[in-house]
Amino acid sequence: MTPVDYLRREHAELTSLRRDLHAHPELGFEEHRTAQIVTGELDRLGVEYHAGVGKTGVVAVIRGQRDDSGRSVGLRADMDALPMHEENDFPHASLFEGRMHGCGHDGHTTMLLGTARYLAATRRFDGTAYLIFQPGEEGYAGGKAMLDDGLFERFPADEIYALHNWPALPPGTIAVRPGPMMAAADRIEIHIEGRGGHGAHPHMAVDPVLVAGHIITAAQSIVARNVSPIDTAVVSLCAMHAGNLVAMSVIPREARLVGTVRTFRPQTQDAIEARLTEMVHSIAAAFGARATLKYERVYPATINSAREAEFAARIADSLVGPDNVVRDLEPSMGSEDFSFMLQRRPGAYARLGQGGAEGGCFLHNSRYDFNDDVIPVGAGYLAALAEAALPLER
Repeated sequence: MTPVDYLRREHAELTSLRRDLHAHPELGFEEHRTAQIVTGELDRLGVEYHAGVGKTGVVAVIRGQRDDSGRSVGLRADMDALPMHEENDFPHASLFEGRMHGCGHDGHTTMLLGTARYLAATRRFDGTAYLIFQPGEEGYAGGKAMLDDGLFERFPADEIYALHNWPALPPGTIAVRPGPMMAAADRIEIHIEGRGGHGAHPHMAVDPVLVAGHIITAAQSIVARNVSPIDTAVVSLCAMHAGNLVAMSVIPREARLVGTVRTFRPQTQDAIEARLTEMVHSIAAAFGARATLKYERVYPATINSAREAEFAARIADSLVGPDNVVRDLEPSMGSEDFSFMLQRRPGAYARLGQGGAEGGCFLHNSRYDFNDDVIPVGAGYLAALAEAALPLER
């Protein structure tokens, strides 16, 4: 019996669990109820676990039938929700205003708990499987918090894998690739200082709104004229604040711009930061204003190691068939803090198709919902990775 076949018998219970998590979303480092659900399930299975890793994270330790190899593998799922309002009206919709599982982490947590059910019951492997339930992926760097709390010193996985749902792929499809899977995410904030004044006498002021407009326009040239055409990068200025909407004749003293930079290569990241810094300072100076750039590197790029990516694809082939495996998935300009773990251990980040994008409902959409039909496939795939990485027979 394959792990997927085994977990199909658990499908109804896991679906109920997933929908309970969906109805009770918790934001980064506030996943107390979610962690209690996880530890309660692990208690029921008789699985050793360690809570409070990286604030609200949980790590389960499942030992195989043997430990002759001395090897171990890590499997990671994120637990947190998004600060957004849900617009679904089904019975398991969020019970809380302004909190929603809009990215499927409820499904990821459930799938890893399904993996725990299978591995704890069968233990058909030689070594140790660490199941990592991570807090705070959505902008809180919960993966880094777990590492800073000694994740790999306390639970020394030799390699690590993660699985994220992907509405753009058909249900049950598994996709992976060597190299970049997701981009680095940087936050930029530009503060422009001019001289306020009367809108009817602009010659007596230094208008920061005008400066902001020129910076916004010039920033669009950075990728086009400073990044190789065969490389990829994004510079987006997404928010601007200046003045007061009811003060039509007041030129404000200052303006702020906030945005993001996405890259795959550290060299490109360095070049964009340097070019943007020069541009912001020089444009402001040309208008008699001053400007500063705060450039914050939030998440590094998610880079799969070649051997582990090929291994992950091969296991997917054996589980769902080659026709349902994509080995060259196009990288996403989104970001993921599993990247911190991949900087410390070889591993792979894979996608699990769940459908839905064709109807306009992608991740972070207010009407998004995880597709419960794929729970056995996702949970079974994670279990299969552990069994294949730690085989009883070599």
